[in-house]
Amino acid sequence: MLGVAYMNTTTDTREKVYDILKSFSTAMFVTVGPAGRPEARPMQVARVEESGEIWFFTGRGGTVATEIEQEAVVLLSFQKDNSAFLSIRGKARNVVDRTRISEFWKEAYRVWFPGGPGDPEIELVAVDPIDAEYWDNRGSNKLEYLFESAKAYVKGEKPDVGDPDHHAKTSL
Repeated sequence: MLGVAYMNTTTDTREKVYDILKSFSTAMFVTVGPAGRPEARPMQVARVEESGEIWFFTGRGGTVATEIEQEAVVLLSFQKDNSAFLSIRGKARNVVDRTRISEFWKEAYRVWFPGGPGDPEIELVAVDPIDAEYWDNRGSNKLEYLFESAKAYVKGEKPDVGDPDHHAKTSL
């Protein structure tokens, strides 16, 4: 079994989560759909606040907005090549705030919202993180992971990835 460090609310793992989170631009946004079925779709991250809140654009009355009204707990899943993985469970809410919509607006969103930031069909989704789990193989962590993997392979064992710098679960 993989060595997994489980940490409650330590500052280090929280900071690690937000450091990794800021490196992503897209998430697989998973809601609970009809009959309790998980529904996933890629969504562009509009903003990550210092408070940890994660913001997305969505269509008013669309599938995402409707499913959040039915069940607010969502899962965000992120992956960058084979170097960083992050999952965040959080509580989502639909927000209609024209000031924030204008502030978060990127021209690339016009593909989905042709009326621009003033499009009345736009609303935001704010996700307040509850907890997270990450696997970080970036930079020097990648070298350490490759070393642990090679060592385990030669010994016919599983690699020890229990170092919280590489992998941890944390409450947020």
